[in-house]
Amino acid sequence: MANALGAGRMRQASRELIKVYALGCDSGALDDVMELVAWNQGIGTFASEVGPSTFFRAYRTIKEQEAKGKPRSEIVGMLMERFGEQNPDVGVQ
Repeated sequence: MANALGAGRMRQASRELIKVYALGCDSGALDDVMELVAWNQGIGTFASEVGPSTFFRAYRTIKEQEAKGKPRSEIVGMLMERFGEQNPDVGVQ
């Protein structure tokens, strides 16, 4: 996921985000990745490339739904519905 972000491959990064979260990755680890990407690429690049991406919208969905107390299984379902292969910003069909 981090390598895809660093290379600007947002479709791949989005798919990898959903996969790692569905497999049980703690959202705190995702926070760490966000901080490292901003630090390594610079806040300007982060704000202009990552911030408006589908990847970041999926990340924010995770954080918002966890804050509401939603179970992981429900969040994963929501991610698949909104950001799965049917989404033209993510899918490779």
